[in-house]
Amino acid sequence: MGQGAGTAPEWPQLLPPPVVQQPVSAVMTAPVLSVSADSPLQEAVQLISEHHVSGLAVVDAAGALVGELTEQDLMVRESGFDAGPYVLLLDSVIYLRNPLQWDKQVHQVLGSTVGEVMSPHPHTCAADLPLPSAARLLHERSTQRLFVLDADQRPLGVLTRGDVVRALAAAG
Repeated sequence: MGQGAGTAPEWPQLLPPPVVQQPVSAVMTAPVLSVSADSPLQEAVQLISEHHVSGLAVVDAAGALVGELTEQDLMVRESGFDAGPYVLLLDSVIYLRNPLQWDKQVHQVLGSTVGEVMSPHPHTCAADLPLPSAARLLHERSTQRLFVLDADQRPLGVLTRGDVVRALAAAG
C-alpha cells in the first residue's frame, strides 16, 4: 500500500556517482609554465613548442594570473585579419561589421608581445574544487584547461582535460 509515516520513497538515482572524488590539487599538473605580458611572443611560442603544452599562464610582477596565451590565440594571429563583409558603392568601401570592434583582432594579428595576443579572461578554479565539478567547468566553458589558483590569484597548477582522463583511467 502506502509508505510508512516519515519515510521518503526511494527514487532511482538518475546520475551515476562520479568515479573520482578527489580535489583538483591531487591531479593537476604543477608547476605552471608562465610568461609575463611583456614577454616577446616568440619566446612564448618556443615554450609552448618545447614543453608540448597548448597554453601558458600570463602573470604580473607579483605572480598573479592576468591572462592566458593559447594555441587558439596564436592561430588567430597566423590566420590574419578579416575585416568581414563589405559593399562597394561609388568607389567607396562600406564595411558591414563595425570597424571600431576590429581593435582586438588587429592587435592579435600584429602583436609582438604576449600581452597583445593573450586572452585576458583565463578559466580558473580553486585547488580544493572536487574533480567532478572541475570536469563540468571544463565542459561547460569549452576550454582545454583551468588554472588552479591560490588565495593571491597565483597559479599553483593547471588542470587539463588530459589530467581528468588520466585520473578516470587510474580509478578504473
